[in-house]
Amino acid sequence: MIKPRVRRYNGQDRPPTPYGSDTPSSLDEPLIHLINIHLHYNFGRAYLFGMASCVSSFKPHIIATKAQLSPTFNSSKFDSLLTANKWNIVQERSSALLTKTGDLSMNHSEKLEMVKNEFRKSVSVDEKPLKGLYMIDAMQRLNIDYHFKEEIEAFLRRQNMNCCTNIASGFGNDIHEIALRFRLLRQQGYFVPAEVFDKFTNNEGKFNPELGENIKQMVDLYEASQLSITGEDVLAEAGEFSGRVLREKMSCITNQEAMLVKRTLEHPFHKSLPIFTARSFLDDFHGSNTWLGSLKEVTKMDFRLLQCSYHREIAQVFKWWTGLGLANELMYARNQPLKWYLWSLACFTDSSLSEERVELTKPISLIYIIDDIFDVYGTLDELTLFTEAVYRWDIKAIEHLPDYMKTFFRVLYNLTNEISSKIYQKHGWNPIYSLQNAWKNLCKAFLVEAKWFATGKLPSAEEYLKNGIVSSGVHIMMVHAFFLLGHGLTQKNVQIIDSIPLAGIISSPATILRLWDDLGDAEDENQQGNDGSYVKCLMMDNPDYTMRMGRERVLSKIGDAWKSLNQECLFGNHFHCTFSKVSLNFARTVPLMYSYDDKQSLPGLEDLANSLLYHYFL
Repeated sequence: MIKPRVRRYNGQDRPPTPYGSDTPSSLDEPLIHLINIHLHYNFGRAYLFGMASCVSSFKPHIIATKAQLSPTFNSSKFDSLLTANKWNIVQERSSALLTKTGDLSMNHSEKLEMVKNEFRKSVSVDEKPLKGLYMIDAMQRLNIDYHFKEEIEAFLRRQNMNCCTNIASGFGNDIHEIALRFRLLRQQGYFVPAEVFDKFTNNEGKFNPELGENIKQMVDLYEASQLSITGEDVLAEAGEFSGRVLREKMSCITNQEAMLVKRTLEHPFHKSLPIFTARSFLDDFHGSNTWLGSLKEVTKMDFRLLQCSYHREIAQVFKWWTGLGLANELMYARNQPLKWYLWSLACFTDSSLSEERVELTKPISLIYIIDDIFDVYGTLDELTLFTEAVYRWDIKAIEHLPDYMKTFFRVLYNLTNEISSKIYQKHGWNPIYSLQNAWKNLCKAFLVEAKWFATGKLPSAEEYLKNGIVSSGVHIMMVHAFFLLGHGLTQKNVQIIDSIPLAGIISSPATILRLWDDLGDAEDENQQGNDGSYVKCLMMDNPDYTMRMGRERVLSKIGDAWKSLNQECLFGNHFHCTFSKVSLNFARTVPLMYSYDDKQSLPGLEDLANSLLYHYFL
């Protein structure tokens, strides 16, 4: 599919309305009408978190914007997920389910206690811990492990003490059990040395080819390799060996095994969101043991209760967004509150974080809008004045700005003060300086890229990436998430959060987002023009590079960013584990948000939204 290319307006004139005479003119439209139209604005690909404007804003002639795309553009099915009729069905089902919530919660609690007792009984005998490992793995894959935090921690702490006392013998000789225990312990923050796999390699560091005869072993080894950090050669070899074997075996194994292998290669557990993968795991979850059936029942009840919360939160987000009025004031800006909410849902998965999910969606929405201001609306002079106003953080500083910038600045100013006040009341820390500082850094990074566009200058690859990590908007999201969670609010942690260059726990997921988006641009063979992506900058720096070599370099850097993120989040840092989980979950969400098919749709995101909105377990 050829993506329409249009000129980015640089103040000479404004883009014509894309909606003609049918453009909505009133903010008094009902919520359902907003839901009907909100994804009508979902034009093009890769417009997320400040990425779009800068990824394709360095060519001095034509680039893709949202303002002038063809009215026949084949937008994603995601656009129609919240039609009036469908949303009415959602509300009716939620209302009906809410009337039964009391009984459901009681049954849920009883079943939870039953599973906890079964788990305690199973892991009380350390001589046969494999069942406990299986149960924990299943709980995590079904996204119900948060109910068993204390039990899981106690068991894995004991496993770490018993096994790591003697690495050579404590982990046993079965690669399946070793890989599973290794992965579960590392996920829990215990640093198990990668040398536990040395016994399966030869003098050259290569794995025994005979291991490849067992598909389950290869799946476990591949899953374990995803938790590597920099310098762990044996895990790098484990990932390469198991991945190669699994791909080669795809044509000569059963359909059920092939589905397992395909899912593992495409969505390894450590780099996936359980909230997204739990349903497929549940469908394949078979067994005769009592605890298997009990976990399945808990998962179904858990999902029904959470789904009620999700529907309520979505309604709150739409109500807030409608009342804000920006969709009417900035007609070319994106209007995608459902998509913005899904980012918050992915980052804050705990059932107790309902309020935090709604609050985090608000600054995420403004990241999108400020990106559109820099990409579609502003002249370079206006953008410079706007950035100066943000730096001054004073309502009086907006006097010379265009009206639409005045409106947006007031929204940004008021929302930041409002969120700061809520955080202070709840956690006793006023984050106003940190939030202001994050917005200032974002605008500064956007302005740098706007100047690159204005001069037609293509920066070096590293200069592009250094600035792009900030302009990704991830810092904004992570700073808000840190203060909304309220854990570890110390002066030292706040200084780390505020720092530029960004701390690793923020820069790593930001790097993954930036490069994953650029990888999508590089894969689009129909892309026209001279896009300012990392790949293009890299090819400018290295004239001998081919597009394939550039893509391989991007994939390598994404892998390095994951290793850095593993180091930051899994093996101790200054931050609470809940914040580390947000960072990991954000990185896990990136492929979901950027895996476009040949129709420019987001099938993974559509499946997730459909699951959350419309699918009900029987």
